[in-house]
Amino acid sequence: MGRPVIRTLAGVVALALVGGLAVLGWQASRSTAATTAQAAARPAPSVIVSPPLLRRVVDQREYAGRFEPTASVEIRARVSGYLQSIGFEDGQIVQAGQTLFTIDPRPYQAAVAEAQAQLSSARAQRDLSDLELRRAEQLAGTSAVSRSTLDQRRQQKQGADAAFELAQAGLTRAQLDLDFTEIKAPISGRVSNRRVDAGSLVSDTGTLLTTVVALDPIYFVFDMSERDFVAYERAVKSGDLRSIRDRGVPIEARLQDDEGWPYQGTMSFVDNRLESGAGTIRARAVLANADLFITPGQFGRLRLASSGERDALLVPETALLTDQASRIVLTVAEDDTLRATPVRLGARLPGGLRVVESGLKAEDRVVINGLLRGRAGQKVVPQAGEIAPAATAMVN
Repeated sequence: MGRPVIRTLAGVVALALVGGLAVLGWQASRSTAATTAQAAARPAPSVIVSPPLLRRVVDQREYAGRFEPTASVEIRARVSGYLQSIGFEDGQIVQAGQTLFTIDPRPYQAAVAEAQAQLSSARAQRDLSDLELRRAEQLAGTSAVSRSTLDQRRQQKQGADAAFELAQAGLTRAQLDLDFTEIKAPISGRVSNRRVDAGSLVSDTGTLLTTVVALDPIYFVFDMSERDFVAYERAVKSGDLRSIRDRGVPIEARLQDDEGWPYQGTMSFVDNRLESGAGTIRARAVLANADLFITPGQFGRLRLASSGERDALLVPETALLTDQASRIVLTVAEDDTLRATPVRLGARLPGGLRVVESGLKAEDRVVINGLLRGRAGQKVVPQAGEIAPAATAMVN
């Protein structure tokens, strides 16, 4: 009696489940159909398209480097003595010829006075020997003076002349030593701090007093890879570029926090060999620093033309998308279908433009606005737009 009742209840439950599933399936199919109908009824999105911008550009390469002074001088004492005074403030700008240090000049003034006295004595002795020689030459014709006496007078005259020249040299040396008590700046630039204080004893063995560096113009020193150097040499050989060894090749530079390239200059030196360990060659540019804003030792960047003018296709940076490890742009096919087109990008241009080295043709329709309104494979309504040209075509 119990078993027939259980079978009856199980059958009822099974029928209820089948009925519920059927209802759910019907509702799902109805919802899918409605969604499909809504998608079919939705209009195709509108996007702004434009062909790539064709411009003449000049490729440039960037290099990191350091600013260095065009001249750096160590100021050292050339005579010994007590330091009497210091004629500058630490770190100030000094001019060529400005007195930086003064060594007590009194011992050297006395040496000059002594040398002048010795010179006067030598002059008097020279004049006397000259007079005696002339007198002996006059008397030699009358046999009043012997031949040997005449030879002695001539020898005395030569000795007196030599002594006079020696005294002159001594005075010159003493005057130089006196001049060296005033230590002057050999170049214009910024002076470092003093290494000794007034009252200190300095020696002529090379006591370092301070240093001066020239700031205007200023050097930018950088290392160029062997690959880049060979590429430049080949471009020069083919006539596309001037040799970077030629003075006058233009460059642009900036500090680490600069936007743009505010400093202009020219190449001034390329070394005569590559460093075998690093595979680089040392190069240098010179640029104006009239406001003395750049300080030697600062890091910066330099850019240098690496090609002649050439045609290039440009797209806005805002039209670029990333697909995993590659960069793409959205283009519209002839049937108005969106497609993802991989591109190989080149350098950046001012004005938010980017050089496209490969992947695009001049007649392609590139989506420049409305990138998020559709996806690859979807129909769109393209509307003609225009890519605004950059203000300049120098590659960054």
